[in-house]
Amino acid sequence: MIAPADDTLPTNGDRPKSITLKDVARLAGLSPITVSRALHNPRLVKPDTIARVKEAAAAMGYIPNMLAGSLTTKRSQLIAAIVPQLSNSMFAETVQGLNDELSAHGYQLLLSLSNYSRQKEEDLLTAILSRQPDGIVLTGIHHHPGVRKKLLATGVPVVEAWDLTPSPIDIAIGFSQERVGEKVAQYLLSKGYKRFASICARDERANRRRLALEAELERHGVVPVATHLATPPTVMNLGREGLRAILAEGHAPDVVVCSSDVLAQGALIEAQAQGIAVPETLGIMGFGDFDFAAYTHPPISSVHVDKRAIGVQAARALIAKIEGEAPAGNVVDVGFNLVERGTTRQIG
Repeated sequence: MIAPADDTLPTNGDRPKSITLKDVARLAGLSPITVSRALHNPRLVKPDTIARVKEAAAAMGYIPNMLAGSLTTKRSQLIAAIVPQLSNSMFAETVQGLNDELSAHGYQLLLSLSNYSRQKEEDLLTAILSRQPDGIVLTGIHHHPGVRKKLLATGVPVVEAWDLTPSPIDIAIGFSQERVGEKVAQYLLSKGYKRFASICARDERANRRRLALEAELERHGVVPVATHLATPPTVMNLGREGLRAILAEGHAPDVVVCSSDVLAQGALIEAQAQGIAVPETLGIMGFGDFDFAAYTHPPISSVHVDKRAIGVQAARALIAKIEGEAPAGNVVDVGFNLVERGTTRQIG
């Protein structure tokens, strides 16, 4: 255990001076250049040396000057990500995977929230780029026109997550929203459902899933009876309000498709409050396969996406580009799976 001696902390009268890298090196018994490498480029240093440097830095309360290190390496060791919100566990799991993978490689994550606003995303991006991050992670593929222009001009590596496009700004890692809508429609039609309603967030990706679902239904001669739009962030009560509004308008769907499991849980609670049996009278389909979906009563049928894997793969793709390695591809489809549970059943 390293503990600073009284004469380790330099002083100027009664006020301590700033701790320097040389002070940490002296306490750790290492050269300043070794300490600098351990802090700014840990892959060049042995793990036990890194641990000794961190212990000495912690003992002295030393905060590394990452800007000074970036002048040498031309890297900030900073990756910035912009997500719509964190109250939605889909994005939270992606951020966790991104952060864990970046941390394991010596990078720090700077996180910002756009609240589903394209203009705010662009404003955040302008502020972030002024800090010269080594990479950027954006949510989705649809942005304010200025975003693509700015990113192409800077040349910073970029991952667009949670969606797919044949022409990404740099790299796209996600899944097809349209394919999800089509598959959900096909699954529910195969179960015999004919009177469809939807509770959908006013979110570009959720809306594309809904439109794809409706197009697939219409291809089979089925027209949805009702659609209720909910303003993000999507909380459970919006699912209750959505089903309540659909029923109050006189509609009698035999299945309700929700753009998230949170809305689906709200719809389930409202159905039970109104004495509507699920799935006997009303089927409910969610999206996201949240942790709670398997434990409601009945458990919610959903669409599973490996949310954490999106973050991990985004981190790996950025690190590869930063290190000058050729990426495996600039479009990565993580796929999805339909999960059948108790809120849907075979009818007819």
